[in-house]
Amino acid sequence: MPGKKIASTSQYRFYQQITYGLMVLPGTALYIMFFIVPIIWGIYYSFTNYNGVARKYRFVGLDNYVNGFRNPRFLNSLGFTIRYALCLIVLLTIISLCIALLLNRKFFLRKYIRAVFFLPAVLSSLTVGIVFDELYARALPVLGELFDIAALSMNVLSRKNTAFWGLLFVHVWQGLAIPTVLFLAGLQVIPDDLVEAAMIDGAGKIQRFKAITIPFLMPIISIILVLSLKSGLMVFEYIMAMTNGGPGGSTESLAFLIYNHGFVERKFSTAIAESIMMAFLICGISFIQITWSNKKRVY
Repeated sequence: MPGKKIASTSQYRFYQQITYGLMVLPGTALYIMFFIVPIIWGIYYSFTNYNGVARKYRFVGLDNYVNGFRNPRFLNSLGFTIRYALCLIVLLTIISLCIALLLNRKFFLRKYIRAVFFLPAVLSSLTVGIVFDELYARALPVLGELFDIAALSMNVLSRKNTAFWGLLFVHVWQGLAIPTVLFLAGLQVIPDDLVEAAMIDGAGKIQRFKAITIPFLMPIISIILVLSLKSGLMVFEYIMAMTNGGPGGSTESLAFLIYNHGFVERKFSTAIAESIMMAFLICGISFIQITWSNKKRVY
């Protein structure tokens, strides 16, 4: 009898594993077909001169990668993207933390204000870009002439020195909602006993913020840094809706350059090589961010 029980148990586990495997199989097959296989083919095409249409192409080795770093257009796009991502990370992190600290206090209609504040995150990025493009082109110049403000008398997006900040403002405006919600969730995890003990010991607000709030928020900060980095390095919708890479290519990000090379200029292999380099860039910076934040967090 004991032997039969052991056999039946092992047999049950065997059939259970087969059942689980069959349930996972369709999703795994779709994942391999539509994610893993395209990545492998993309890496292969990045070593060729394939233009996305012609049946004949030849192997060119690392030429697409080397020519990318020799191309001034690619270097300008890389510089714009890195500068844009850094500014976005700093602004989103600091502003969302300040807003979360304000919204974490008890005041009248706090829940309703939180709900209204989250509305921009629900909107489409492309829609927001089109709306702000109209505001920059029509509303702000009128206000500039009305109040005699020279900086607003012209379209912000029509000048190289202001188009960058015009794009960044729209991105920050819409991107503040989710980091603020994450910070609010992190602030509510901080133990009240620890804060009260610090107050009894005579710690001021700034000391409590440095010694208690920031260490407890490090996991949230790590998530926000990675999300902001990804959003900044892959910015595309706002540029498509508002500047189309102009004026004079001053707002052409890496993602928009890859789009132009792949779908407009038919430089398919070049676009794939640039996308692979951008993927390595995102992974490398994200790894550094996560490693640094893990050393600062409280366990």
